[in-house]
Amino acid sequence: MPFSSSLINHFLIAMPGLQDPNFARTVTYVCEHTEQGAMGIVINRPLEVTLGDLLTQLDITTDHSAVRKTPVYQGGPVQTDRGFVLHSGGPAFDSTLAITPDISVTTSRDVLEAIANGEGPAQIFIALGYAGWGGGQLEQEMRANSWLNGPASTDILFRMPPEARWLAAAQLLGVEDLHLLSGEVGHA
Repeated sequence: MPFSSSLINHFLIAMPGLQDPNFARTVTYVCEHTEQGAMGIVINRPLEVTLGDLLTQLDITTDHSAVRKTPVYQGGPVQTDRGFVLHSGGPAFDSTLAITPDISVTTSRDVLEAIANGEGPAQIFIALGYAGWGGGQLEQEMRANSWLNGPASTDILFRMPPEARWLAAAQLLGVEDLHLLSGEVGHA
């Protein structure tokens, strides 16, 4: 039977009662979701690291001050030493996964070199680490009322200040105040 409830290109919005310090008050962009599991990147946890810091560590130079100042985010608790670049569509790089025609994720160095040279994608989001779930784990967490989910927005992903993303993602679903939602699962 084919997997029919994929959450690819959706936001996972942490419910107010989710206490896991890795995910409390987070918005996670889902990059992959199959019967075998899910992979996403938290989009509202900036680190005290800039892209300039990462480029220096990788011996990549840039003359673009905006590139050097680009924030880097904590993408999740898995492989926190590995970089992920969510970006608008365009050229594929050595290791690019097209999530939609307009959004891809790349993990190879060549995307960073293109960005440093001012030749990268128009919109970028840089993260270290990712969030991962084994087969059925995310579905179980959703049944336990840990997450809201809804279609992703490129405005929230690429342009909105990180501190506004949690509430804005919920507002896409018509939830004006996340704090008013109960963490209890009910049955009619």
